[in-house]
Amino acid sequence: MEKKADKILIRGVNWIGDAVLTIPALRAVRKKFPDAHISLLVKPWVAELFKGNPDVNEIILYDEKFNSITGKVKLAMTLRGKKFTTAILFQNAFDAAFIAWLARIPERIGYTRDYRRLLLTQPVPVNRNTLNKHHVDYYLNLLKESFHVEPGSIEPLLYLSEDEINQARNLLNSKLQTHNSELLIGINPGATYGSAKRWMTERFAELINRIINEYNAKVVLFGSKSEIEIARDIVSYFTLPGSHILNMAGKTNLRELAALISECDVLITNDSGPMHMASALHVPVVAIFGSTDKSATGPLGKGHKIVSKEISCSPCLEKECPVSTTHRGRFEPGFPEGHLKCMTDITTEDVLNAFKEVLPKEKAVFLDRDGTLNEDVGYLNSFENLKIFPGTPENLRRLKNAGFKLIGITNQSGIARGIVSEEFVQETNEYLQKTLTIDDFYYCPHHPDNGCPCRKPKPMLLRKARLEHGINLKSSYVIGDKTIDVFLAKGVGAQGILVMTGHDKESKEADFIAQNLGQAVDWILEQEKLRKN
Repeated sequence: MEKKADKILIRGVNWIGDAVLTIPALRAVRKKFPDAHISLLVKPWVAELFKGNPDVNEIILYDEKFNSITGKVKLAMTLRGKKFTTAILFQNAFDAAFIAWLARIPERIGYTRDYRRLLLTQPVPVNRNTLNKHHVDYYLNLLKESFHVEPGSIEPLLYLSEDEINQARNLLNSKLQTHNSELLIGINPGATYGSAKRWMTERFAELINRIINEYNAKVVLFGSKSEIEIARDIVSYFTLPGSHILNMAGKTNLRELAALISECDVLITNDSGPMHMASALHVPVVAIFGSTDKSATGPLGKGHKIVSKEISCSPCLEKECPVSTTHRGRFEPGFPEGHLKCMTDITTEDVLNAFKEVLPKEKAVFLDRDGTLNEDVGYLNSFENLKIFPGTPENLRRLKNAGFKLIGITNQSGIARGIVSEEFVQETNEYLQKTLTIDDFYYCPHHPDNGCPCRKPKPMLLRKARLEHGINLKSSYVIGDKTIDVFLAKGVGAQGILVMTGHDKESKEADFIAQNLGQAVDWILEQEKLRKN
């Protein structure tokens, strides 16, 4: 008999990076129990990561007042009053199971770690294979073993509002006078876990100097309040940093940090929470790994690059490199050398080469589907009604010959409305891809009320295409028949063209309004000539 969970409590984890990596598991719980009320119990410093997440109905803060024994009892009584039917414990600590048991939640699911087996109604054993999984798979595996949930998408996603993105963009424009054509590179030189995860300050400074001078880029430094001095040390290497370097270390909350990272073309970072935030925002990452295990906590998805050195003692998972080179006053074989070679052997050139690899270079034209490539018939649900506009193949070939990648971007809410099958949308996109030599197609299957981050004009699908195809969004164009396509372009620094072959006939925000696709292509090719001159 299928399990039913009316009210689910999920005990989240305490570190920012790990919290990001639980997001696919949250999504899997929602998919398994679409009608359940899902509450997330987390520490205040990670709670903001889940703001706006449609898979969570309620966030319960595990405040400091609950740290004592009396506090834990009070928290358990509060949870008991909410009448949860199921507790899923992503956190491995004894405390998580104890509070769920004390709250009398009937079903308590978690890994058998930290001596808590007897407190769980469904203990999931931990073996070497489980521990060797990437952390995303580790959390998903708990659900697979307990609910037989097969993982869908394993990509973490952060949900930012349009206001948050606009505030970040306005701040960058006012402080750095950033322009659409300029590169913006994020640098995160700290790492909360310990110094064995931190690349040297002077090498970050040297790297920044190379990036500014060789790529005419602007740089924003990130960091927590405890990392302010690290950022200041880097800035001190520069005589006049103000025009090209913005130091935001210690000046942002978690949401502001996420919004600023989302505006970067690349983030260069140690293994840290912001590294996982960037990958969840589809920002290309260069990740520097020392003492930690890149196979367990590396950034997920295409378009990222990990820089590390294979040495005998790495990954040791130590916070600080063991410093003892002697034992009882004399050197003895077998005792740690304290050399930190996992970090010191990584050169500026190593990181710069990785940066060159992930830096998006391709230019693309992003194409709306219905009303732009083919007639808009409402909800297209049969091939009989698929009518490609005359001249479309020839016009797209002109863009191909000019060196553009062609990427389809389409909202398909008919899937969520039950009007169109997802299989038909995929078949249609594949047909258009093959017929029109389009490189890839991305679509949003969600209802407009869902709050997803992939529905146009939100930029997630364009940023995903950037990662998977190496696209420089600021050198690209968006063509569509709706004003939302123009807003989509503006949201990523591209140029937006409205074609009058579908829904809208005017847009004050458009860079150009074309009668049809052919006229739009003419304008793009003319803009490219002007750029070269």
